[in-house]
Amino acid sequence: MTAQAQKLPTRLAVFHGLGSIAYGIKDNGFSTFLLLYCNLVLGMDPRTVSLALMLALVIDGFIDPMVGYMSDRTVTNWGRRLPWLYIAPIPLAIAWVTLWSQTEAPGFWGLVAMAATVRILVSCCEVPSVALVPELTRDYDERTTLMRFRFLFAWAGGLLLMFLAYSVFLAGPEGMLSADGYRNYGLFGGVLIALAVLASAAGQHALIAVRPPAPKSPFSLRTAFAELKECFSHKAFLILLLGGALANTSQGVTFSMSNYLYLFVWRFSTADLFWYPLVLFASVIVCFLVLPHWHKRWGKRDTAVVTAVLGMLFWVTPFILRAMGLWAQEGTPASTIPVFAFFFVCNVFSVSAMVSASSMMADVVEASEEQTGRRSEGVFFSGSFFMQKCSTGLGIFITGQMLAMAGLPEKARPGQVSAAVIDSLSLTYIIVVAVFAVLIALVLRRFPITRADHEARVAALGAARINPDAEGMHP
Repeated sequence: MTAQAQKLPTRLAVFHGLGSIAYGIKDNGFSTFLLLYCNLVLGMDPRTVSLALMLALVIDGFIDPMVGYMSDRTVTNWGRRLPWLYIAPIPLAIAWVTLWSQTEAPGFWGLVAMAATVRILVSCCEVPSVALVPELTRDYDERTTLMRFRFLFAWAGGLLLMFLAYSVFLAGPEGMLSADGYRNYGLFGGVLIALAVLASAAGQHALIAVRPPAPKSPFSLRTAFAELKECFSHKAFLILLLGGALANTSQGVTFSMSNYLYLFVWRFSTADLFWYPLVLFASVIVCFLVLPHWHKRWGKRDTAVVTAVLGMLFWVTPFILRAMGLWAQEGTPASTIPVFAFFFVCNVFSVSAMVSASSMMADVVEASEEQTGRRSEGVFFSGSFFMQKCSTGLGIFITGQMLAMAGLPEKARPGQVSAAVIDSLSLTYIIVVAVFAVLIALVLRRFPITRADHEARVAALGAARINPDAEGMHP
């Protein structure tokens, strides 16, 4: 009996999701700490840093589709994806430690090289891993289950490192300006990245290590680019790419701006920074629990549309009230506790939108197969990563420009920056976030695949004796 004919084992979903810890650590580190580390610790201009990180993302983004394509065509006794998951994590861990162990500014091209290396190696872990989702199950809801576990572990990995950064690594007298703290942050993260990916691969090995059929066409660059072009022209896929590009650009701005907002706008104390990651993780748990009910009632598309807008509204409300003079003094419990409450609700909705959109990507696989007769899980998910990285890089680049335009000094310290600079930065930020949220909702609303469409398509493929996992693996 195939994985599609029986209920997805929970232990498989857990081990599958475990591998995304590496992506969560990378994403949190790059989006939350790296710009600040290079700017305020190494003394690099924020515009230079943001441009270098964006260029590294673009370089990696162009490599991602080929990683996905080669993953789809890998044929071993351990299947298509497992060899990648065993080989890539060790060099990734080494590259991650190196990035956070700089004793002086690495320069523009040095930062580009280090950031691109980390991101390419993350792709070699994450693309094959997430490409297993449509191979493991065709069920509309079980794909959401796999994605929920992926997001749960990704957030857990990222927030664990954030928690340790605030409470251990960067908790000394220098705070978030400690070079030694970032070095220890990188070392711990590198070890955890390697262990998580290897444990995920080992935990799935017995169930998915099956030699797949050979690809239907021999490899050639001409064939590769023709098949990539065919996948990238699919309407549903293009809608998700555009919606995801907007979402990840907005997320890139928010994550790279977050520490500046926490330090300069909300004046979070060391104790506040200790509790904040726990608040965020609690919101992810709530999302993990409620999302299946929302999908059963409204479907993935409508859930993504509504939660994207609601998340934005709860996020910007404290900033708006502060600008109107209706918020308590920043840095006091009367300010911080309501901020935590608003951000908690915001994150429940925002993560729900991201999980829903990611699960929608898995449903594009059968829609494409119906047209081409070919499974292309790796290509579609690598295309999604291409979009994520380019747009996240754009978000970080936008943040660098916003910081420079607002006039935030290099090596600025909380309490030593004028209120006019902070207010200008805050206002610009909430306008950007609000505009992106509305555009995301408008784009995702056009996604054409509903639950009924997907289930009818899977039934039709089965009736035509086309096995959707013909090149895949299943327990």
